[in-house]
Amino acid sequence: MLMTIRRQKVMSGLSTVGSALLLILPSTTAIAQVPAISPVTTINEAAAKPDIVLTPLRGNLTMVSGSGGNITVLTGSDGKFMVDGGISLSKSSIEGALAKISNAPLKYLVDTHYHWDHTDGNPWLHEAGATIVATTNTVKHLSTDTRVDDWKYTFKQMAPDGMPTVVINSPKTYHFDGETIVLTPVAPAHTDSDLYVYFKKADVVVLGDLFWNGVYPFIDNEQGGGIDGMIKVDNEILAVITDKTVVVPGHGPVGTRKDLVAFRDMLVGIRNNVAALKKQGKSLADVVAAKPTGAFDATFGKFVIGPDFFTKIVYDGLK
Repeated sequence: MLMTIRRQKVMSGLSTVGSALLLILPSTTAIAQVPAISPVTTINEAAAKPDIVLTPLRGNLTMVSGSGGNITVLTGSDGKFMVDGGISLSKSSIEGALAKISNAPLKYLVDTHYHWDHTDGNPWLHEAGATIVATTNTVKHLSTDTRVDDWKYTFKQMAPDGMPTVVINSPKTYHFDGETIVLTPVAPAHTDSDLYVYFKKADVVVLGDLFWNGVYPFIDNEQGGGIDGMIKVDNEILAVITDKTVVVPGHGPVGTRKDLVAFRDMLVGIRNNVAALKKQGKSLADVVAAKPTGAFDATFGKFVIGPDFFTKIVYDGLK
C-alpha cells in the first residue's frame, strides 16, 4: 500500500507539470514543430516549489522525485552515493530530503547525461562534498553553451564547481557502502552522453532518461540522440536485467523489467509507423496528421512530450 500511495503521488506530480506543459506543446499539424514556450521554463518554475517524494527501493537505496529528473541515493557507513542531482531551484528541498535519508556525508554524484534537469544541482552538491562522475560527452556539453532548438532553449555553460572531475568512457566499478556499483556508458541513445548505473547487491538499475516510465520521452536528436539508438540501448539493458530487477527511470514512478519492455515496444511501434510514412515521402505535417502514435497515446501521451511532438522527434531522428 505504501508503494502504491507513493506511486500515486509521483504520477500526480507528473500530471500537474504535464498538464501545464501540454497547454503549450504543439497539437496540430500546423505547429507540430516545437513548443511555443520552452518547457524548460515551466519545469524550472515547478522545481522552485517541488513536492519532493522519497520512495524506498531496496536496502539503503531511495529514489527522490520532484526536482526534474529522478534522483537515486545510496547511503551507508561510507557516505552517500547519488545518481543525478536535479534542478538547483530545488536545493533547499533536496537538502531536506537528503537529511531525512541519513546524516551520512555526500561522497559521489553521477550524472547520467548532460541535461539540466539531471545536472543543474552539480555545483551545490560538489560544494556539499560530492566528487562528480560523468561521460566525456557530458563534460563536453557542460563545458559550453548548448542550444536545443526542440526546447527553444540555450543551456548555459556549467559553473566550474559543477564540472565532473572523474570522466569515463568505459564501465567503471565502485565498491561503496557494501554495494558493487557499475557505471556503464552507452552508445548514443537519449543523447550522446548517456550512462546507466547498476547496484548489483540490491539488483537496482538506474537508467536516467534511457527510460521514461509510462510517458513519451524526449530524445535529443541535436546532441547525438535518436530513436534507433534508444531502442538499441534499451534492448541491451533488457538483456542483462531480470524480472526481479528494480528499474529506476529518469521520469515517472519506479518500474520493473515489464515496464521497460512496454516502453521499448512503444518506441519500436511508433518508430516503425513513422519510418513507413517517411519512406513514402510524406512530410512531417502529413505524418503527424496520420497519428502514428495513436495506439499508444492513452498510456504514454499525457506528460511533457505530447503525441505530435513525439512524432516530430521520431521523424527528425530517423536517418
